[in-house]
Amino acid sequence: MSEPTQSPFAVPAQASTGAPAERPVLASIDLVSGYIPGVNILNGCSVHVAKGELVGIIGPNGAGKSTLIKTMFGLVPVRSGQVLLGADDISSLPAHKLVARGLGYVPQNNNVFPSLTIEENLQMGMYLRPKEYRDRYEAITSMFPVLHDRRHQKCGSLSGGERQVVAMGRALMTDPQVLFLDEPSAGLSPIMQDSVFASIKTINDSGVSILMVEQNARSCLEISDRGYVLDQGRDAYTGTGHDLLTDPKVIELYLGTLARVGT
Repeated sequence: MSEPTQSPFAVPAQASTGAPAERPVLASIDLVSGYIPGVNILNGCSVHVAKGELVGIIGPNGAGKSTLIKTMFGLVPVRSGQVLLGADDISSLPAHKLVARGLGYVPQNNNVFPSLTIEENLQMGMYLRPKEYRDRYEAITSMFPVLHDRRHQKCGSLSGGERQVVAMGRALMTDPQVLFLDEPSAGLSPIMQDSVFASIKTINDSGVSILMVEQNARSCLEISDRGYVLDQGRDAYTGTGHDLLTDPKVIELYLGTLARVGT
């Protein structure tokens, strides 16, 4: 008999090959959390990110996507379940301690200091480790030269897409193992969305593991190694980005016809 909470679209576990599986760099296990006492937004959500992976989280509004990464990043308390960083249980650690442990987070809104320049925003990312600033600055600006070229420009004068690149650059200043991205394309024009997704792929190609929540399901899954569809606070379906984009049931229930590859 199936578990009562199991989605009809849950992907069955792979048969064991006898080889030890590599431990994920980050995982949530049966995570339950919420904002109001007695009301859960996550209802037993389990996801994982392997080293170097880009994992996308999609799903309908209210499914718990942003709550998932806020809980894993210590911004929403864990009611039950676990968050693991490697072998370490980090479920009870606050966000500032998780940054020191190698996690980075870019929120959807208010993710730059508009009265500060680009360079000053990057400096804020290293305020606890100022001696390492120059090396990290050179690493980030070599990845995104525009941040150096326009380093004296106030962030309040930047476009939404440009601010998103600054926010990601600042989060990368601490050299995180895993970067959380919450709706990075929200409110951007289609052209700027493409630019931001290209920047995300550049970050991942540099070796940073990424867990990204995104409403633009097609663009998210096109660049994701794997994806999860959340529904009612649970991981309803998982697979490679391509498999989710082309699965008829996922298209019908969650993505719509615009998610079909080639349309």
